[in-house]
Amino acid sequence: MFKKFSTSTDISGQTPVKTSVQRSLRAGVLSQWKIEPETLEAIWPKKEGLIHVKCREHLSIYTVNGEPIFFQHFDGPSILPYVSFINPYILPRVGIDRGAIRFLLAGAHMMCPGMTSKGGYLPPPAEAVPEGAAVAIYAEGKEHAVGVGITKLSTEDIKKINKNIGVETTTYLGDDLWAIRTL
Repeated sequence: MFKKFSTSTDISGQTPVKTSVQRSLRAGVLSQWKIEPETLEAIWPKKEGLIHVKCREHLSIYTVNGEPIFFQHFDGPSILPYVSFINPYILPRVGIDRGAIRFLLAGAHMMCPGMTSKGGYLPPPAEAVPEGAAVAIYAEGKEHAVGVGITKLSTEDIKKINKNIGVETTTYLGDDLWAIRTL
């Protein structure tokens, strides 16, 4: 989503978010993510104003003090955290092997073999992730998330089929929004 992103051509406007809308967004974030209210409060204080940045292709970025914290696509199912905002417990986790890291950092979608190989990671069947769910993408040997994506197949189907795109990458370390840092 943020490949070839520019503040001069891709942003159409910025508006402060009403308090009532902020309350509904906060409730939506708390219900969709595995996050404690205190943790969200530390990142997005209730007293701080939230700015809605309208972008091309029906993309909305929400910022606090100019830093993007989450975004939403008009057609998307949920609010997605920006990659610098991820902590290990917000979204379900998938992992890619070392060979897929350079492709992810170039903006590619994650293929099933990169997640099912020896260095990859998919959650156990008891914690299976359905198709269309937001996930944090971790790289083999790395401590922090390197991307956020939407599953194109359930994690059980990724294991069974083991080909084609498994996770559609929405944001990743080094994308153009990452380079901008503030809006």
